[in-house]
Amino acid sequence: MFQIGQLYSRKDHIHKTFRGQQQGGISTPKNSEFIFLFTGASGEHFGYEDGWNEGGVFLYTGEGQRGDMTFKVGNLAIRDASKNGKTLLLFQTTGKGRPVRFLGTFACGSWDWIETADVEGHKRQAIQFHLVPTSEAAGSGGPSETEPLPNEAIESLRTKAFRAAEASNAHDWKQSVQTFRTRSKAVRDYVLARANGTCELTGQPAPFTTPAGVRYLEVHHTRRLSDNGPDDPRYVAAIHPVVHREIHFGARGTELNDKLKSMLKDIEPRDVRKN
Repeated sequence: MFQIGQLYSRKDHIHKTFRGQQQGGISTPKNSEFIFLFTGASGEHFGYEDGWNEGGVFLYTGEGQRGDMTFKVGNLAIRDASKNGKTLLLFQTTGKGRPVRFLGTFACGSWDWIETADVEGHKRQAIQFHLVPTSEAAGSGGPSETEPLPNEAIESLRTKAFRAAEASNAHDWKQSVQTFRTRSKAVRDYVLARANGTCELTGQPAPFTTPAGVRYLEVHHTRRLSDNGPDDPRYVAAIHPVVHREIHFGARGTELNDKLKSMLKDIEPRDVRKN
């Protein structure tokens, strides 16, 4: 859909298709699986500057021009993106009225408070999000050839998986990438254990067993542009590798993905989540 490094019209390529707020740095279109983030030089006027930092982490400051920032509207949407099955799409502005450059898909690894000045020059507490490219995730496949699934009760794995969808307050953004990988692995481990060697879409048994003795299935994120990143287990399934390829590349891909989304409502009911 969007290619990293390419320029797009915010009005024509983003809002005309997905709608959402056309002004400001955070756009949260209703009923969309995407949250659009925009970064540029304007933040420097308020005492902060977004940008890449060590280890491939993008530091992104939340919204709110006066007083301390709070977790509402756009800021809340970023923090809770993973547990709500949302993908963060980050764009860089190139000037007022000019195209925006796509920087990639991200997840909120963690967040922290920083001190900045508001629009009136008063000191205030601002929210800084530690965004990690989803390509840093543990991966979309099943277990590796030598890696067995954790020897834990399914409820323990489930608890860890739901916790993994929560972005936490962390003072050290340098740990964000590793934390992100750990979170994505927790979701993967639980979903594979939940499937117990049977495709959650077709009911087919796993096609083979790995040398570690694990029946091989692949993890599919039904609400992402790719199969990267931590996600809420309500939107992730373990499926047969052939079916996985068909969803991504087959003529019936969208149909199968929509069917899987519907099935996941029964596999992982929303109203009984207690974690």
